[in-house]
Amino acid sequence: MAADTHGRPGARGDRTARPQRAPHSQSATVRPRPSGEGLVRAGRALRAALLTALAVLFLVPFYLLVRNGLASEQDITSPEWTFFPSTLHWSNLSELFSDTSVPFARSLLNSALIAVATTLGTLLLASLAGYGLARIPYRHANKVFYAILGTLMVPATVTFVPTFVLVSTLGWISTLRGLIVPTLFSAFACFVFRQYFLGFPRELEDAARVDGLGYGRTFWLIVVPNSRPVFAAVGTIVFIGAWNSFLWPLVIGQDRQAWTVQVALSSFTTSQVIRLHELFTAAAVSIVPLLVVFLFFQRWIVAGVERSGIDD
Repeated sequence: MAADTHGRPGARGDRTARPQRAPHSQSATVRPRPSGEGLVRAGRALRAALLTALAVLFLVPFYLLVRNGLASEQDITSPEWTFFPSTLHWSNLSELFSDTSVPFARSLLNSALIAVATTLGTLLLASLAGYGLARIPYRHANKVFYAILGTLMVPATVTFVPTFVLVSTLGWISTLRGLIVPTLFSAFACFVFRQYFLGFPRELEDAARVDGLGYGRTFWLIVVPNSRPVFAAVGTIVFIGAWNSFLWPLVIGQDRQAWTVQVALSSFTTSQVIRLHELFTAAAVSIVPLLVVFLFFQRWIVAGVERSGIDD
């Protein structure tokens, strides 16, 4: 029995007699690999750093406005730059509004009236036009739409002189009518509304027509309440454009009482004198309404851009 066991190949004795290979250490055979969680954290850190750098870059102009708006002329023009002047001149605000050569308070009021009226008028006309082109059956609807788009290719300088002649003939120079009425309709706003209404759920409109509503009541009672994002997005764009408009108000607002904010800002820099502290203070004050509008409507602006196809 024992001889048979030792004589057969592959027996237990042979297996035990073979030399064993020394096992390698775990550190030598298994290399650590970066885990998926580590890559995600690195990506988040890189994205946060990039967004922080971009945020700082975009905040630099606002910092300069506030810093120079609260500084004196010597602090602004001094070759030695300081993060903030040692003495903050809050009196620059009172000096700005008490300056008799520039009616800045009146200019703020004019800009507010023009921007609000232009925004409301543009939203009304462009939304009605966009809804009509998107929903009301008309065999020439596409031709009208292409004609409206064609106006976007015409430079504003081409229509500037004819529009000025028309406004002058109507006697609207240095009036709010002359500053508002020619800018009420926007082909871009009409295009955005049409694209949005093409994707509006037809089921809601069909249900309204079953209840006996026509196109007009369907638009006001069903479409408008469910289209707040696109109205907020277009309205904000139009408001900012009207507030920052310079050339048309400069030509039409020939009287100082008809100046807008942008025209008033330009008056602080003339060939005779440059009032830097008032210029920066006025610029800082003039952007406050824009910041308020943007911060208030930012949620609807993002949703409106996503739904209306502005970025297409």
